[in-house]
Amino acid sequence: MNESICKANCKECFMKDKCGGCAETNGYPFGKRCFIAEYINIGGEEKFQEFKDKIVEEFNELKIQGMPKVENLNMLAGGFVNLEYTLPSGETVKFLDDNNTYLGNQLECEFGADRCYGIIAGMDFLLVCTYGENGSDPELIMYKKR
Repeated sequence: MNESICKANCKECFMKDKCGGCAETNGYPFGKRCFIAEYINIGGEEKFQEFKDKIVEEFNELKIQGMPKVENLNMLAGGFVNLEYTLPSGETVKFLDDNNTYLGNQLECEFGADRCYGIIAGMDFLLVCTYGENGSDPELIMYKKR
């Protein structure tokens, strides 16, 4: 069964059939290097928690109106969070890779209106978006290099 280096509960993950398990694949659960597994393997769980805390702090420092305080981040598969955004030119783009892993969370908008904030972080970027039910009508709020 899929084993996790990051302590994610693989048995309850809806993507377990697409994931090879990071322990079994030596940190490549979806076919690409998982920076989370690599970080834990190199620095240990304590250093990884410090890294996550730093990213939480960076998201909170953005002070985006209507976005609640970020409390925690979860490991997320790219294929689950890689939304397609419409640019002002009308072109649609995806910023993430379906086969990578990220840290992120979903936060309910403080203004209601049936919108959520999606926050995603990689080793070198932060992404904030809003979207409706089941990821509908996504709108990119910010993409920032770290």
